[in-house]
Amino acid sequence: MSSPQAICPCLWFDHQAEEAANFYVGVFPHSRIAQISRYGEAGREIHGKPAGSVMVVAFELNGQGFTALNGGPAFTFNPAVSFQINCADQRELDHYWDRLAEGGDAAAQQCGWLKDRYGLSWQVVPRALAELLGDADAGKAQRTMTAMLAMKKLDIEALRRAHAG
Repeated sequence: MSSPQAICPCLWFDHQAEEAANFYVGVFPHSRIAQISRYGEAGREIHGKPAGSVMVVAFELNGQGFTALNGGPAFTFNPAVSFQINCADQRELDHYWDRLAEGGDAAAQQCGWLKDRYGLSWQVVPRALAELLGDADAGKAQRTMTAMLAMKKLDIEALRRAHAG
């Protein structure tokens, strides 16, 4: 990666780190696989992975660094941690939602949240949402919230109509 970040999310996978990194790189613009490290014989009695198999994939999504680790089945993702994508418009929101939702858990889709095919949770939201929900007019904010709670993928125009009353 071009410059180290102070905080870099590390995503723990059983054995799908490279596959997942390639998928995410294909979804986000200005993204790339930066480096792939492989397991060797050292520590095999601990990690149990065959020598030569992928251990860590360093990748960037739109300039944000990530690490994907093939650590085995000990840990899985849960919705307590998610990545938020702040979208400028409906076209961008639709792109991320549609791509990330492919093969994911449809039952986990609510209020702009989705779970992708690897079980990772994402919030795909319009940048305007914070303004709509934070309106000093409590009625407008509450109408926006009510509309949002009824949605899976967020519809910016429907949120604006609800906000306007």
